[in-house]
Amino acid sequence: MDPIAHTLFGATLAETRLKALTHLAIPALILGANAPDIDAITMLVDRDLSLGFRRGWTHGVIAMFVLPAVLTVLLLLFDRISAKVLGQAPRAKPGFLFLLSFLAVLSHPLLDWLNTYGVRLLMPFDSAWFYGDALFIVDPWVWLLMSATVVLAHSRSQESIGAWLLLGVVLTVLITSFAGAPVGTRLLWCVGVAVISWFRWKWYRTKKLDNLARACLGIFAVYIIAMVGLSYLAEKQVVEWMLRRDDSPVTIMASPTPGNPFRRDIVVSDRDHYHFLVVDWLAGQTIRISRESIERGPTGPVVQAALTAPEVQGMATWMRFPIFAVKQTVFGYRVSIRDARYASREGAALGSSVVELDHHLRVR
Repeated sequence: MDPIAHTLFGATLAETRLKALTHLAIPALILGANAPDIDAITMLVDRDLSLGFRRGWTHGVIAMFVLPAVLTVLLLLFDRISAKVLGQAPRAKPGFLFLLSFLAVLSHPLLDWLNTYGVRLLMPFDSAWFYGDALFIVDPWVWLLMSATVVLAHSRSQESIGAWLLLGVVLTVLITSFAGAPVGTRLLWCVGVAVISWFRWKWYRTKKLDNLARACLGIFAVYIIAMVGLSYLAEKQVVEWMLRRDDSPVTIMASPTPGNPFRRDIVVSDRDHYHFLVVDWLAGQTIRISRESIERGPTGPVVQAALTAPEVQGMATWMRFPIFAVKQTVFGYRVSIRDARYASREGAALGSSVVELDHHLRVR
């Protein structure tokens, strides 16, 4: 999920009375909810390094204990330094700080599992990717649900009200101007923002925000279960559709679309091709072909040699639906490598690379 969703999730957890457990509980929950994404720094170094490292070590089993411990130590250090400056006694409780940090850090890979990018939950013991295929990486309904309590709890001053208004306007402009968003999504988003604003104006002094926070988390859980179920239903319907066409699918990905729970973009692999479909339960034709099929391409010695190139090692471990194309050149071979999830066309920025080989299959 995106950083906004992780941050709002941690902040909503805090409003379920968890923030009362110890001093610095809110920073522990918000920072912990984002801590595994410290690996995003690799994006500034190299794209392939990022593909190979992202959602791995910092999202795996060991990190679920190391990151909360590091965060707890840093928060305790901050507590002691600030207490000394203010002439007070330290107030943070180490045990509760670690517990809250652990809960927040654990929430991160679980949320990341929900989309098609995947996460390596068992790193460093196993580099296998896990995919939930349930939520788009940016989901406006998650933003709306998780922001309801947080806005009411943290909009007491004019500065905070102004900040929330600015964020609300920016997100509303992004969602309503997004070409792929259905009209219903745009209207429901505006209604949701209006409802939160009305609650803030009418009942911002309420002391029952913990009940609202728990309700929002409960609705979020139901939403996740429903989205997982709909993706499973889409895959089942696609299998039946393919079999009626005398084709046997090998792997299926049902990708949610932004803001529309009732549509899935489908990638289906058979022995030789990738097929691209749309499942839309609100359309007259539930399943239709969205674009032309693509050959998976050769996997022989030329491709295997290309996959040894240092500049694609990260991509080689990240690909879920690899596409290979080989062209013979004057100097040897040019091998194009793509992932059908994000680079169904050559030249796409994410999930594509080119390796040059000489006639002896050595990387040039």
